Formats: sequence, structure tokens, C-alpha cells
Amino acid sequence: MRIAVLEDNPTESQLIVTCLRKAGHEVQHFTLVGDLRRSSTRESVDLYLLDWMLPDQTGEEFLTWLRRDRQDDTPALFLTGLNSEEDIVAGLSAGADDFLVKPVSPRILLSRIEAVMRRVKPREIDAVLDLPPYRIDPSQSCISLRGEVIDLTEKELDLAIFMFRNIGRLLSRGHLLEAVWGRSADIPTRTVDTHVSRVRRKLKLQPENGFRVVPTYNFGYRLERAEAAATESTA
Repeated sequence: MRIAVLEDNPTESQLIVTCLRKAGHEVQHFTLVGDLRRSSTRESVDLYLLDWMLPDQTGEEFLTWLRRDRQDDTPALFLTGLNSEEDIVAGLSAGADDFLVKPVSPRILLSRIEAVMRRVKPREIDAVLDLPPYRIDPSQSCISLRGEVIDLTEKELDLAIFMFRNIGRLLSRGHLLEAVWGRSADIPTRTVDTHVSRVRRKLKLQPENGFRVVPTYNFGYRLERAEAAATESTA
């Protein structure tokens, strides 16, 4: 997973980042809310791990901005030294998915992250996605439209599956690149644009089929349900 860590304490941040990287996660570390805000307008992640008190703002203020202004529901977990009932309620009210009090052991941290991800994205890696008129079957490496299997290359298939698993989420080009080609791949981001265009054309992702791909300038793409988009435009 891609995880953004907001923590200004050097000792705490080193422990957290090391723990996450050893578990195989891609970690971006920030010590200021302002830096994380700027990054979140350019890149998407799978999870935010947030400290509460930072030199410039609070983690609560960042999460409120993320949920209200960015309309971003990426899972977020507070990891902080504050432990009063009022603090916990405030964090959860701001949109946090869980709240851990420091210090926390690496095993507990990883288990709580897994629990949050299972709760907010309850799916199996090979589970069939029935999203009429589409049927996505990762175990059989195929996607069908109204019963007809669509001819896709391996990367087009991986990209399509990742986008269908994240319907409604705005995904950065970097996030898509890492998810499909791997974090060490030396591939230009325009490759993502080319593959998204091919997937959109081959799968006929258009309103009459219930889904559409929406590009966001200088950021990435969102696969969304056409009826949801229509409802928002008339609201």
C-alpha cells in the first residue's frame, strides 16, 4: 500500500516508517501539514497515518480539509499521544477511521492498519466484481461487457481491475503507475495516460454503460458511476 505518514517527532517517525517499509509498504513521510496538503493535491495514497499536533497545524485540521474541501475519503488513522475522550471523539468526528495512542508496538500498528483496510475496503484480491453491465474476474484474468470478454493486454487488465476496485476515488498517475507497473518501474507517467485511454475505449466506459473515466488536470483519473456524476451535476 501507499501510506502517507504525518509525524514531526524524529524518533517516532523513524520507528513508524521503518515498521511500515519492512512490511512492504511504500511510505511518504511529512513533518508539516502544509507539505502533506500540497502533496495530496498531486498524489493519492491508500492510507493516511496522522499525528495530532504539528508545528504548523493539527492533524485534525488536515483531515477536516481532506474530507470537506477535497471530498477525499481515503482511510485515515490518528497515531497520537493524546488520549482523552474529547480528543478521540474530535478525531473520529473529523473523519478518522481509527485512533491509536502512542507509543504503539509495530505489530499492533500493522494489525490495526489491516483492520481499517478490511473494514473500509472489504474485498478479496480474487473476488469477482459484478458491476452490470461489467463483470470483473481477476482469478480468470478477464473482464466482460454484457457477457462478451474484452481483449485486454496484461497491463490494461491490471489497470482496469485497479480502477474498478477504486470506483469514485481520484487516483494520481503516480499511484496508478506504482499499482500496475511496480514502484521500481522506470516508466514515464504518460504511459498511464495511454493505457487509461485504451482501457476507456476497449471497455466502452461511457455513460450509456453506467461508468465513465474522468481526468483531473495535472493529477490523474477517477472511474465513477455515470448516474452518480449526473446526480452531482444537477444538485
